[in-house]
Amino acid sequence: MPPGVWNELGERADVWPGRLEPLGATWSAEATNFAVHAPRATRAWVCLFDDDGVETRHELTERTLGTWHGALPGVGPGTPYGFRVDGPWDPAAGSRFNPHKLLLDPYARAVSGRLLPDESVYAHDLDRPELRNDLDSAGHVPVAVVVGPDEFDWGSERPKRQRWRDTVIYELHVKGMTALHDRVPEHLRGTYAGLADPAVTDYLRDLGVTAVELLPVHHFVSEPSVAARGLSNYWGYNSIGFFAPHAAYSSAGDRGGQVTEFKEMVRAFHAAGIEVYLDVVYNHTAEAGPDGPTLAFRGLDDLEFYRRPSPADHAGAKDERDSYWDATGCGNTVDTDDPFALRVILDSLRYWAAEMHVDGFRFDLLSALSRTDREIDMRSRFMTAVGQDPVLRGVKLIAEPWDATMDGYLVGNCPPPWVEWNDHYRDTMRDYWRGHSAGIREVATRLAGSSDLYADDGRSPYASVNFDTAHDGFTVRDLVSYDRKHNRANGEDDRDGTDDNRSSNHGAEGETSDESVVAARRRTASNLMATLCLSNGVPMITAGDERGRTQRGNNNAYCQDNEISWVDWQGDDAWLDVYEVTKAALRLRREHPALRQRHWFEGRPTMVGGPKDLAWLHPAGREMTTADWHDDKLATLGMFVLGTPLRSPSPRGEQQSDRSFVLWFHSGAGPVDLVLPDNGWARSGEVVLSTDPTVLVGTAVEDGTTLPLSGPCVVVLREV
Repeated sequence: MPPGVWNELGERADVWPGRLEPLGATWSAEATNFAVHAPRATRAWVCLFDDDGVETRHELTERTLGTWHGALPGVGPGTPYGFRVDGPWDPAAGSRFNPHKLLLDPYARAVSGRLLPDESVYAHDLDRPELRNDLDSAGHVPVAVVVGPDEFDWGSERPKRQRWRDTVIYELHVKGMTALHDRVPEHLRGTYAGLADPAVTDYLRDLGVTAVELLPVHHFVSEPSVAARGLSNYWGYNSIGFFAPHAAYSSAGDRGGQVTEFKEMVRAFHAAGIEVYLDVVYNHTAEAGPDGPTLAFRGLDDLEFYRRPSPADHAGAKDERDSYWDATGCGNTVDTDDPFALRVILDSLRYWAAEMHVDGFRFDLLSALSRTDREIDMRSRFMTAVGQDPVLRGVKLIAEPWDATMDGYLVGNCPPPWVEWNDHYRDTMRDYWRGHSAGIREVATRLAGSSDLYADDGRSPYASVNFDTAHDGFTVRDLVSYDRKHNRANGEDDRDGTDDNRSSNHGAEGETSDESVVAARRRTASNLMATLCLSNGVPMITAGDERGRTQRGNNNAYCQDNEISWVDWQGDDAWLDVYEVTKAALRLRREHPALRQRHWFEGRPTMVGGPKDLAWLHPAGREMTTADWHDDKLATLGMFVLGTPLRSPSPRGEQQSDRSFVLWFHSGAGPVDLVLPDNGWARSGEVVLSTDPTVLVGTAVEDGTTLPLSGPCVVVLREV
């Protein structure tokens, strides 16, 4: 019998045989069924904890198809529990069984407690890893919680199923969005309930957001190395519970109330017309490399759950089963070739979509999941299974199309219906608006939807998720305020974070009282945001960029759970001019189908004898020529978009009509005089958006006249 405490009589309560399905803890009025997959283990226990943390163990004697199972009467919702398993200790053979380690249920619907820095959380001896560590980890690791039956009343709520071309994504952190929000009740700030507050949902709806993308909410823990620096994992890319809402974001405690609170949040967003996407991290787990803690998967089935290197990688130096093949940079890579590992991921996705009513998923490091053996394979088991699943093929699927390897860069290569984060867009627009663009050719391609990446496989422009910034990197304000990163607060001597920021401080590093520098920064920020909102593709805004949120130059704030990362809602230093430009650009996009067309522009008429659906204009008043496209010094470009008729039909098949637009983009440092072309496409118009203070909204314009621009700006003209 393994060490530990049974009940006060030293006896084990009766365990009924139970069922092997479903996995995890399933409550009923009669008994709670426990089932855990550990096919190579020789013994297994379910361990219950009372409110004082006293443990009672019950051995599971039934094993069916590699799953240990049993049912316990009288175990109710809210009961903390974990598993222990025994088996061979032979790291060289990929066996790390250790009954002294309390293991989290991979199928736990709720998780309680934290991972505490302690030697006991490691299954191996820290000085001699080949030896087993028999210190008991209970009390230092999180535990699962029994959750009752799903009785949540969704009312008339139904998934919105909005079209990609109507989608505007807002990437946010659950805690950081409301931790400083003065209009959210104090006890709800930083929680799921705080996000559900009308102060948040009304703000986002008024801005023009149609979907929120939540940074990871699967239960996660901080890496021991981060905790040792007195910091914590803030972003959450260190998952350990793929079915459990992160407990620290719950105002209702961690005994199951987090599940209901999460559903209430989703319901509130849906009532506001806003979809909910989750940033999911299935590519690795918080157990890190072979020298990391044993928390769940490693203790249950280490050999099968994580990818191993090939024998050639070690050239016979050691047994390859004693190490991991790491495509994530986080120490391990989940092996989606393994049937059980793949099942965990698919079951988790279906749970969040079907039971939690989530509308879509953004897959962190998708390339690490999309492999057969270790080779990138768009027909891998994972990609095929997701594409064929009757639940998952109906939700939004967003790829981060790269991983930590050289061969993992897949931008433009994911199959339909996947859409992708497009870092080509990010880099092109950053360079253009900081004045480092080598001409205008690639800028035009990105504005029109990146056909070079997505048109050849039948996808639409909305396969491109366009973004200027994301959680990882500078905010927009920092992008225009810093030439280099300032990450000292992370405790890594400024070594962490990218040096390829493509930023410009406009003449002073960091915050400054120089009004001319600040004005130039705000103008560039407005240009970036307006361009993002009006480009073909799906715009993604990082929370707070629309109001000038700063991280003080930190471009890798993953461990900054403080004011560096949180959105400041007080308004004293908010860039409200940037907010107004963002809101106006999104309103134009929403109100005009000409600015969010489903089909690719073809550069030819949509009807015989009519104007082109898209024409590129030179500031001299003519269409761009071949020589113009190769003019590396050209910094000004006009984009004519035809309004009538549109190439895309209405939802009922009728021909659509709209106003025509000319969008002018000027990144040159000095002024320029635009000659408005006299070509019969649209004789007169008005300025409907401008980041140039000398060109006012409402200004009337005529073909053949000149429109002076004072400096870098975006000016949008609409046909009258």
